[in-house]
Amino acid sequence: MAFKDIRGQVFPIARLQGELKNNHLAGAYLFSGPEGLGKKLVAFNFAKALNCLESKTDACDSCISCRKIENKQHPDIHILDAGRFEEIKIDDIRTLQQEIVLRPYEARFKVFIINDAHNLNAESANAFLKTLEEPPKSSVIILVTDKPRMLFRTIISRCQNVKFSALGQNEFEQVLRNGYNIDERTLRFLSFFCEGRIGSAIAWKDQDIIAQKNRVIDFFSSANTANAENSFIQDRETFRQSLSILAGWFRDLYFLKAGINKDRIINIDRSDVLEKLALRYTFNDLESILNGISQSLLYLEQNANVKLLLANLLLSVRKN
Repeated sequence: MAFKDIRGQVFPIARLQGELKNNHLAGAYLFSGPEGLGKKLVAFNFAKALNCLESKTDACDSCISCRKIENKQHPDIHILDAGRFEEIKIDDIRTLQQEIVLRPYEARFKVFIINDAHNLNAESANAFLKTLEEPPKSSVIILVTDKPRMLFRTIISRCQNVKFSALGQNEFEQVLRNGYNIDERTLRFLSFFCEGRIGSAIAWKDQDIIAQKNRVIDFFSSANTANAENSFIQDRETFRQSLSILAGWFRDLYFLKAGINKDRIINIDRSDVLEKLALRYTFNDLESILNGISQSLLYLEQNANVKLLLANLLLSVRKN
């Protein structure tokens, strides 16, 4: 894959290609914007374009450099990905610092991609500042984050900020309709649920998203708590996705109760159930539940106990 194959992020890619063309590169970049917009994908392909042997502004995907990077076998391309819910620790940064001072083995530029850079803890962030002050000219650092406010301002100030934005609904649907084999019912759900985030839609498209979201809704709507842990605490990411689905469900209930047109309903396949349930909840109930879901998402990012979050959420969501 090259820049030309990435859909939906025209302006960030055009900016990067302009800097490649004019040989006006920064030592460090901050790729920021909501989750699921393709920031990591663009960063990876920027590493390819920086070192492509055939093209100046994009990856050719055929030269030895592009192939090695694509197969994650290039000795000069380093990706630090501790995990969405894991801290980036001082030892990770020290390893980076030891590597960055060395000359490239075979590339024009050594590239260091730090995914979920907001997970730098205080110690690692302070150590990383020293590297950002004077990065070697033969290296490019790319920080990727959907939570730039969690980064030290001193780190942000030392990076060129490349902002990624969600697509409008029409453009989003057009990209998915033209580029991927997605049925209209799934496309409708994704167009609302993913809020213009193409990366999120692609991640969901090969799953039976309609059946999956209905399982989540049915579980939280049921009075039966059996097998709760097995169903929804497979991992933190699964629980986070479940919370997002649940937020969409109660948003629909709120909209229906407020008399908003059904065209704005995410779960249109469950409209009959939604209409019945809307009568059982007051606006205060729904506002309280939506606030509880938002708080659960926030606590989840802060590594709160998932079992406790689930138990508390079940108490507030289930209404007999």
